[in-house]
Amino acid sequence: MSGSKPDILWSPHHPDRYVICDSELGLYRIGPVGSAETKAGTLPLSEETAATLLAINSDTPYMKCVAWYPKHEPECLLAVGQANGRVVLTSLGQSHNSTCKELVGKEFVPKHARQCNTLAWNPVDSNLLAAGLDKHRADFSVLIWDISSKFAPETSVAAEKIRLSSVDLDSSTVVTKPLYELGQNDACLSLCWLLRDPKLLLAGMHRNLAIFDLRNTSQKTFVNTKAIQGVTVDPHFHDRVASFFEGQVAIWDLRKFEKPVLTLTEQPKPLTKVAWCPTRTGLLATLTRDSNIIRLYDMQHTPTPIGDETEPTIIERSVQPCESQIGSFAWHPSSQNRMVVVSAANRVMTDFTVFERISLAWSSTTSLMWACGRHLYDCVEDSAEGIESMIEKDIATKMRQRAQSKYGHDTVQVWRNHLLAGGNDVQLKSLWFDLYYMKQCVEDMELKLQGNKQSVVYSGIKNIVKTSSGTAESRRCWTGSDRQTDVPRYHSEERCLALRLCGWISRGPDIDVETFLRSLEQEQEWERAAAVALFNLDIRRAIQILNKGATAEKGDLNLNVVAMALSGYTDEKSSLWREMCSSLRLQLKNPYLCIMFAFLTSEPGAYDGVLYESSVAVRDRVAFACMFLSDAQLPRYIDKLTNEMKEAGNLEGILLTGLTKDGVDLMESYVDRTGDVQTASFCMLKGSPGDVLKDPRVQSWIENYRNLLDAWRFWHKRAEFDIHRGKLDPSSKPLAQVFVSCNFCGKSISYSCSAMPHQGRGFSQYGVSGSPTKSKVTSCPGCRKPLPRCALCLMNMGTPVSNCPGTGKSDEKVGLTRENKLAQFNNWFTWCHNCRHGGHAGHMLNWFRDHTECPVSACTCKCMQLDTTGNLVPSDSS
Repeated sequence: MSGSKPDILWSPHHPDRYVICDSELGLYRIGPVGSAETKAGTLPLSEETAATLLAINSDTPYMKCVAWYPKHEPECLLAVGQANGRVVLTSLGQSHNSTCKELVGKEFVPKHARQCNTLAWNPVDSNLLAAGLDKHRADFSVLIWDISSKFAPETSVAAEKIRLSSVDLDSSTVVTKPLYELGQNDACLSLCWLLRDPKLLLAGMHRNLAIFDLRNTSQKTFVNTKAIQGVTVDPHFHDRVASFFEGQVAIWDLRKFEKPVLTLTEQPKPLTKVAWCPTRTGLLATLTRDSNIIRLYDMQHTPTPIGDETEPTIIERSVQPCESQIGSFAWHPSSQNRMVVVSAANRVMTDFTVFERISLAWSSTTSLMWACGRHLYDCVEDSAEGIESMIEKDIATKMRQRAQSKYGHDTVQVWRNHLLAGGNDVQLKSLWFDLYYMKQCVEDMELKLQGNKQSVVYSGIKNIVKTSSGTAESRRCWTGSDRQTDVPRYHSEERCLALRLCGWISRGPDIDVETFLRSLEQEQEWERAAAVALFNLDIRRAIQILNKGATAEKGDLNLNVVAMALSGYTDEKSSLWREMCSSLRLQLKNPYLCIMFAFLTSEPGAYDGVLYESSVAVRDRVAFACMFLSDAQLPRYIDKLTNEMKEAGNLEGILLTGLTKDGVDLMESYVDRTGDVQTASFCMLKGSPGDVLKDPRVQSWIENYRNLLDAWRFWHKRAEFDIHRGKLDPSSKPLAQVFVSCNFCGKSISYSCSAMPHQGRGFSQYGVSGSPTKSKVTSCPGCRKPLPRCALCLMNMGTPVSNCPGTGKSDEKVGLTRENKLAQFNNWFTWCHNCRHGGHAGHMLNWFRDHTECPVSACTCKCMQLDTTGNLVPSDSS
């Protein structure tokens, strides 16, 4: 290998040893940095590993190729191919036994001298060593030597000259008679034994790839190609072979050897080496000349079957083990995706690991798994705060917990759903209170008598104030203040309805907020209650609330100071009170205290300090606007606030948009931001306006939530949701999909014509309403033909039936409910969708507890195994 680039050979016996082949042979041992084996005279390979030089062999000059003996004994035997065609057996500083001493130094000499290009040991019959030589017009280029053979006295004159011209050796160490001679009048550039059959040898000849069979050397299988260099067999798929020529790599399937199954185009520079990864299926590494990059080809599928012309899927990527140009590389024989690289110029070695692509997968229950190489990792719940907080913030986890608490199913006290959601989500609380007030308004007898007011309520305040008519302006004096300044306020039927939807008043045109104030006091929302009282021009009531809040448990004593400031209110524009309140109100931390002084220091109609305080609840700002903004100002403000809510996906905006198209747009922004399809589904179902529920976005949220419940195995919860949905949206009730019909007349065999939908791929059940005391129907009520027999009891199938409407006694007289009218499950019809055999449900379940095949003779159908969900237990069964 003199004058050429170095090469690397891993030991087939020791995973920590390798040989560098250059002008001489160097044996190295690799180990962790700082270990006892690698302390003195080590060469760093990476941050974790270093190499120690164990031995050097300089006795074999003019090396062109090297091959390591594949068996354990002799342990460190190498075959070296030289420039004159000789193959020499040598070793590297090992203590030799008698067998090794006989082999070391042995030479195999061809008839005519020419360069030895490649060597290959037979992996099974290790005595056979194949050598590929350059072309000679009167000689063979593929010679297979038996290393156990002795010197042959019948040598040719040319071979004798070669032997005598070399160094003076013992004649017993020179072998001149090969066991097999193949490939006459051609050159051999590469060799490899086929792993599927140790008698087959694949050779890259001058113009073709040839497969030689040692059992019949007169015949060979070949294909004409230029890709004859570096032939190598995939260790994980023995029919797949790679070879290269110039800048192209050819992938061959030996089962259809006519042409390559795939051709990989490399860089313009020629290739110097290709090698399959021994620890990873279908991973091929290639190296081009004067390059510091190794290109990897990941073949996702094995070569295609015979007759299929489709190409396998290839994922290509490049890795850069070092900065300098790479002379050669070698995969580690056992360590996953690991290779050692040697540079071309200064012979610096690098230990490098090719990192795999990592595939992540979340389960429906927030378990995280990922695959890397051969390993599959499962991220279990840990006590680490980071993982716990991540799972707690995950919307899927929240929706799963809310589903278990029956979130969204409370249709009476709708506002309680925010309590079932858990946490302190202000937007969810506002949403469910908005829906509660809308429901209250719809149920109010006064609105029911007014015809179409129900649709108006669910249209939102934005549409309500647009239709406002007959607005009256009134002036009201302050209550509890020495100042009797009149403050303009506005009244109309629509504004009163808006205040009801905001929750400020309960009913009627008179604005009586005392009930609302008492509820705020009970919740200890002192600042908000004081602000509402002040907006209703009752300063004395606001001061009383602040003083009460200051003396309450866990109250804020600073509220007394605020109450004192309110008591000094004056409407004089140039007063010191107004000047100080205007400058100091922004320093208050509570937003409701800020808007109280903003209201007192504002001019009539100019209340931006109140209306645009984003920390104040939307319902309070809207209620304030409905009382103090004129007909010209109010719609503009509501429109602007609605657009802000829609863009932000803020659920407080449902009060403005209602359950309309604008509400769907707002909810779409919310779902895009949070992924909470659960809240979106329940919200849109509460109002049940037909146009909204027909929106494809709403249907998508509902179906996604149903799929989530199924993925969590919350089948009972999903059924409850479907029932809940059917009550609110009758159009969503599915039609019967499966029913039992007579095989003769095709009519339903049920008096009630009811059916049970099928589940999974396995069995369908059918129950006929009835009571155990009723007679059993075993024939078709239409044609009176007998029903099929049970495969186990051989009785005609049928279930006890009760009287149906219009056929006899009324069920109400008997006092039966739907639950106790259903027949016992053991009597239900059940059958396999595959073989069509079946019987009574109880009999079939008992049979499949002990058997896997169908009970019908000569039927080998594994009926129960066809039902993928048959053995799963619902997660919400408890």
